Amino acid sequence: MKNSQVVGILMVIIVIATCFFPWVFIESKQLSVSGLNAVGTNFGKPGKMILYLASISIVLFLVNKIWAKRINVFVTSFCFAWAIRNYLILSACFAGECPEKKLALYILVVASAIMMVMSFLPKIKIQDN
Repeated sequence: MKNSQVVGILMVIIVIATCFFPWVFIESKQLSVSGLNAVGTNFGKPGKMILYLASISIVLFLVNKIWAKRINVFVTSFCFAWAIRNYLILSACFAGECPEKKLALYILVVASAIMMVMSFLPKIKIQDN
């Protein structure tokens, strides 16, 4: 795909943006949990790792070298796995209470999956010697 790098960078920006929006709402504690704000829970900051990985990924999407594209496949795959991990941990029911999942949590998983697929389709010119 000739636009895979642009779509990949767009998905990275969307993934970074979703870390600042609420992911789940825990009704019993009246808490809104986002990627960087999980005060009142034991979740820590689940979006911090995604921010690091997405920052590395955006640089690797821009570098036009074969080694960068290969590393980007690993980085985006790890970012997708971390997004799935966050989805499973944050949306799990505890003590009979299920948190309300917000749209940003779904967008995070879908955008990171698209980002990973775009890293599989790099546009790079290889010269024969």
